[in-house]
Amino acid sequence: MALRKLKPMTPATRFYSIATFEEITKTTPEKSLLEKITKSGGRNSYGRITSRHRGGGHKRRYRTIDFKRSKHNVEGKVVAIEYDPNRTCYIALVQYPDGEKTYVLAPEGLKVGHKIVAGENSEPNLGNALPLKAIPVNTMVHNIELRPGKGGQIARSAGGFAMVQAREGKFVLLKFPSGEVRNVFSECYATIGQLGNIDHENISLGKAGRSRWLGRRPLSRGVARNPVDHPMGGGEGKTSGGGHPVSPWGQKSKGLKTRKRKKQSSKYIVKRRK
Repeated sequence: MALRKLKPMTPATRFYSIATFEEITKTTPEKSLLEKITKSGGRNSYGRITSRHRGGGHKRRYRTIDFKRSKHNVEGKVVAIEYDPNRTCYIALVQYPDGEKTYVLAPEGLKVGHKIVAGENSEPNLGNALPLKAIPVNTMVHNIELRPGKGGQIARSAGGFAMVQAREGKFVLLKFPSGEVRNVFSECYATIGQLGNIDHENISLGKAGRSRWLGRRPLSRGVARNPVDHPMGGGEGKTSGGGHPVSPWGQKSKGLKTRKRKKQSSKYIVKRRK
């Protein structure tokens, strides 16, 4: 994947960059795999804002993704690589011999015509899904389950992957780009390869309107507000009050660890992220 920078013909296009979409082979989604999305605008069932700065944005339809890869030992053929507005990576349309079609996350290098299969006896090739116990050491994987049969939960965004480091009894040791090393049950499924659209993190939106297309409303800084609206508001001239940066509700916003101390999954973390 590559990025395309626009000529600075206007202030909006001066810093504007966009993906070239070279991998995309089909622009109209599969109708049978679409679902309706109802936007909440960040409001809960009482109509109160619980997620700030949400609202507007382009209309979307949800693409049903097969995170479980539950069709075992049946070879499917990749018939298209598509864009998905609901995630940062691309998706692949797979057709099976019985005519069934599904969407899966598209790893880097997956092309139209490739054959992929899921199952314990599958070869550890690009796009194939296997239990972690059957995947060789030093292999990159994505769409990793945390509970057998639940479906992939980890490494699902553009460029996402984890490295299989070792096998220890009923666990497999995975290392993530953050530096975290974690035990995952060896029966859990994962898919071979690193997810595509790796350059997504280098995209520059270039203008405020592009954020609005994505459903992100404006954010005003705390220091620019009045004292009644934010703990860091007020003061003569440009000042942040001399205190530690905090959220609108007073929680420290730099360096404070917010992970629950008694979180159940903490026991599976061998080494914390950097």
